[in-house]
Amino acid sequence: MDEVDVLIIGAGAAGSVVARALAETKLRVLCLEQGNFTDPSSYPGGNELTYEQNKKLFNPNPNIRQQEVDYPINDQDSPISIANYNAVGGSTILFSGHFPRMHPSDFRVKTLDGVADDWPISYSELEPYYDLVQKHLAVAGVEGDPAYPKISNLLPPVPLGKMGETLAAGFNKLNWHWWPSYSAIATRPFKTQNECINFGSCNTGCPIGAKSSADVVFWRESLQKGVKLKTNSRVKEIVVDANGLATGVYYYDQEGMKYLRAKVIVLACNGVGTPRLLLNSKSNVFPNGLGNSTGLVGKNLMLHPVGYVEGHFENELDSNFGPQGCSLYSHEFYESDISRGFLRGYTMQALRGPTLIDAVSSMNSRKELRLGSAMHNSVKLSFNKTAHLAIIVEDLPDPLNRVELDTNLCDSNGIPAPKITYKLSENSRKMMAHGLSKAREVMIASGATKTMMFGPVRETGWHLMGTARMGDNPDTSVVNKWGQLHESQNVYIADSSIFVTSSGVNPANTIQALAFRTAEKIYSYFSEINSN
Repeated sequence: MDEVDVLIIGAGAAGSVVARALAETKLRVLCLEQGNFTDPSSYPGGNELTYEQNKKLFNPNPNIRQQEVDYPINDQDSPISIANYNAVGGSTILFSGHFPRMHPSDFRVKTLDGVADDWPISYSELEPYYDLVQKHLAVAGVEGDPAYPKISNLLPPVPLGKMGETLAAGFNKLNWHWWPSYSAIATRPFKTQNECINFGSCNTGCPIGAKSSADVVFWRESLQKGVKLKTNSRVKEIVVDANGLATGVYYYDQEGMKYLRAKVIVLACNGVGTPRLLLNSKSNVFPNGLGNSTGLVGKNLMLHPVGYVEGHFENELDSNFGPQGCSLYSHEFYESDISRGFLRGYTMQALRGPTLIDAVSSMNSRKELRLGSAMHNSVKLSFNKTAHLAIIVEDLPDPLNRVELDTNLCDSNGIPAPKITYKLSENSRKMMAHGLSKAREVMIASGATKTMMFGPVRETGWHLMGTARMGDNPDTSVVNKWGQLHESQNVYIADSSIFVTSSGVNPANTIQALAFRTAEKIYSYFSEINSN
């Protein structure tokens, strides 16, 4: 294929949606993905015999995985390491399935709180696309959550289990908000997805295909409808003409470097990979990188700092059963209250307990594991008797938090690796401390005999946002409200790098809603060209 109408770079949460939306058109659509398909039988949760080996293979940190398809990330100047996964499905292979929407207030932070910026779109504008996501993939939950506008057509929720019921009782005792998680998981058969059977405390992948990862949901249908997908293909740079319009890309496959022409290019490489590619796409028109005349590409990185509170209980909680991040959550402290000493807020998200191997490893690292004949008894005192609450802190944009190209570190094709510079703001630190304290109150109210708190946790950089922000003003943003580059109108961005603010919830649902919206605009772009 020498030329395509639409070239999508990245086959993860966003790229898969754009491909699926455009699969209904007559456009020639190709996606280049530097990873490959994953074998569900290789997931750590699906093969206990090779658990440790497979766990490293699916580690969210590419610096630990060190696979050929990965690129290294210099995150030494950040207390939070970057997580991603290069494969068909991208980081949806790794995500817990927790699938909330943003709140209406998240789009109006400047108006409501006088910080950051408002989005150029509102919740009501995005709401139809949230609904569209639900038509394509399984979303479980319970209607009527007072923290949100009406959300309908949900599958039954993932069971709370003993652990969830125990924590729910604690929230009730404190009279604080909690709700069963919105989960991208099929709790009953949905289209081609199998029903979740609570196989184990799973996080990485799903051996039976119940989790709504992009490879399971969108790519199956897109490939059947004629979209082309080329794996093991790493894009080096986007090429532009004298007018600044993209003409194609240089990319590497197993045969070497090639050039591919495209009428429209869509970047869906996540909040680190997308600015990396833009910054590496230098030309006479864009000497500082594609779309970077204002110097904003890579700036305002937001990572959602995470803290954990662990509670130990006397009775078994069956906490090693069920999807790890899909039990319940609380938005009691989500909206701003200046009396707390910080702006904006956070989510408290219940996490199920570790598997047996992880539990024993954790006990050993804390010097709680007794060896010899006493080992089994010491494990019984802890295993399956813990509950966890994660604090997901809303990270406000800061131009000093950024992605740049490293001057020394490269991937296996010699392309400069990204360098991360990131620091928690004072507002985030105060929010984290408040959240840990409140989560500890929940544990005590729930009956915990002992609690432990820690945060920010380093290996939690899953949510990569804000590095190519959207806006109406080209002087203060990289793309417009449709994800279209201000400076190159046939280049679009469809991932979380276009987020203006981070909210206090997991971004996957919003990423995919925005991607459907962007795909709609791309189709109208071709309609306008053809009519002229």
